[in-house]
Amino acid sequence: MPGPSTPDASSGRRGLPRGLAGALAVTALLALYVWQIAGRGVAMIGTGEPVLIAIGLGVLVIPLLVIGLIAREYWLAATVQRMADTLFAEGDLPVDDLPRSPGGRIDRAAADAAFEPRRAAVEAAPEDWRAWYHLAFAYDAAGDRRRAREALRRAAGLYRAGTTKAS
Repeated sequence: MPGPSTPDASSGRRGLPRGLAGALAVTALLALYVWQIAGRGVAMIGTGEPVLIAIGLGVLVIPLLVIGLIAREYWLAATVQRMADTLFAEGDLPVDDLPRSPGGRIDRAAADAAFEPRRAAVEAAPEDWRAWYHLAFAYDAAGDRRRAREALRRAAGLYRAGTTKAS
């Protein structure tokens, strides 16, 4: 789970988030794919044949799903970046300082030891987005990407709810 970008300490400006170029390239390729599928669906509808019209309408669902999922991921990424900026300003941004093997893998025992305080923090304050954010990165370090993503989504939901209340 790539981390968000942090402000440059010397200039105070944030650089481009890591992975943004790759995400934009994949999104562009998906856009071409969606365009092609949508074109096929419209062509099927244009035939006037009832069966092809039904199939064409079904085919048009795929681009709508892809667009919705892409929008959801970009919305999550933007929220995670705002959370990272807030934590950076507070001096509480997670630091990846776990010991690693010569091959670059995080030491499993160290990741497990670092995980427990994060889990306890979430149990103590289940409505604190900061605790969920830190838990997400602890899950990631432990190698559990699915739970890391779930925790990050929970953190983002709590963060959005908190910023909505503050407005």
